[in-house]
Amino acid sequence: MELTADVFRALCRSSPWKWRSLRFQVRWLPNDSAASTVNGWIRRPLALRIEALDGTVLQSTAGLNDSKDSLFTSGSRKPWLLPPHLVTPLYQADGLVRRRPEAQYGEPGFGLDQLSAARFAAWFDPVELAGNAPVPIEFPFANVTEPIELRFVDHEGREAVEAVLTANHSYQPRTVGAAILFPGRTAVRIDVETGICLASQSLDGATAGQGHWISVLAVDEYMLDDLFTQDSSLLTDVRQHIEWELPQAQ
Repeated sequence: MELTADVFRALCRSSPWKWRSLRFQVRWLPNDSAASTVNGWIRRPLALRIEALDGTVLQSTAGLNDSKDSLFTSGSRKPWLLPPHLVTPLYQADGLVRRRPEAQYGEPGFGLDQLSAARFAAWFDPVELAGNAPVPIEFPFANVTEPIELRFVDHEGREAVEAVLTANHSYQPRTVGAAILFPGRTAVRIDVETGICLASQSLDGATAGQGHWISVLAVDEYMLDDLFTQDSSLLTDVRQHIEWELPQAQ
């Protein structure tokens, strides 16, 4: 596959159709302490579990199987949209997504505040680096970002595309204040298999050196609801001795 800016952008659009679950580890840069590293499990749609390295659960999805009835009385059409994996995008000849359809996009987030959580979610669907579709007319600065220094790299045994990006005036992060890109230039890596943003690092200014690093440990593993909800499945644990209380004879 010839690596071009169009290929890079199509890869950034493709994440929703490339995987259903991930097991991973995230490290925030430049802090290399254990506190800046967490283990995570994510299963689409919207199921997330985060643990500290010592196994302490920092976040798990609550109400995963709760009724969604109230969503459909809001008067908005958004709740009626289908998850991305149930709709078909326009693909390119290389199998990457050229144009994304309308769907119920969104990944679960994790962080100390809403902006940190939104940035975390954006790493797993980095469409903001490309836009939902190619621009109508190619002219300078028409795209949301300008990728340069494109190359294939090895990221902990995984094939990734590395690029240095600068944001144009049309760049719009999914959540204001929670952009993947930093002011000036940002180096990013996009995983070829999954389309997620494996790494980012600011190259300029006061934020130089800041970013993140994701280690993908497994793709599309089977994950039970109990992993995320921490609720019992209401089944009897047959490994434990069960005492039966018999009625006393009269």
